[in-house]
Amino acid sequence: MWTERVVPRLVDRALRGREIGELRAEVCAGLGGEVLELGFGGGLNLRHLPAAVSRVDAVEPSDRGWAISGRRRRRHDVEVRRVGLDGQRLAAGSQAYDHVLCTFTLCTIPDPLLALAEVHRVLRPGGTLAVLEHGLAPTPRTARWQRRLDPVQRRVAGGCHLSRDVAGLLEQTGFDTVALVEGYLPGARSPWTYGYRGRVGVAS
Repeated sequence: MWTERVVPRLVDRALRGREIGELRAEVCAGLGGEVLELGFGGGLNLRHLPAAVSRVDAVEPSDRGWAISGRRRRRHDVEVRRVGLDGQRLAAGSQAYDHVLCTFTLCTIPDPLLALAEVHRVLRPGGTLAVLEHGLAPTPRTARWQRRLDPVQRRVAGGCHLSRDVAGLLEQTGFDTVALVEGYLPGARSPWTYGYRGRVGVAS
């Protein structure tokens, strides 16, 4: 009950503020064509998508999250299809998408390396993965707290991990360029707020 009904609403409320919205707009800039979004949630990225995006295929495991997104989907003209529940096993052929969008999602996927390998598979040559994530902080003291808090965080926040090294995961998956901006997200500095944002690509 907690994970299925309460967590999606809490996450939607926590991540829909103006300052986070500005970061969403930054990572969505330049997207176009057919886009796959991992962890669609309540559809908070829809308002930031460029007009060049022709369709969004949404992977969203939570029925509650999908229901929350309904009002936002009806408000925007871009076609949105729910195409799967599991980012680790994408129901798409190879090189099916121009871009993939992933915001505040890698923290909850059980095997992020498997999911990123799937993203690499479905991206067309020259395509990009746009990311806005939270994860492992570079300061040893904060990183230690993140690891200590991980077991509790996973239980109360739907499987969310605080200590995932997002840049390292992307490098391990074979993306050509890793040019991420790192730093604390808006708000007080804490084990929950170290973030990564930017774009990585596959060879043309």
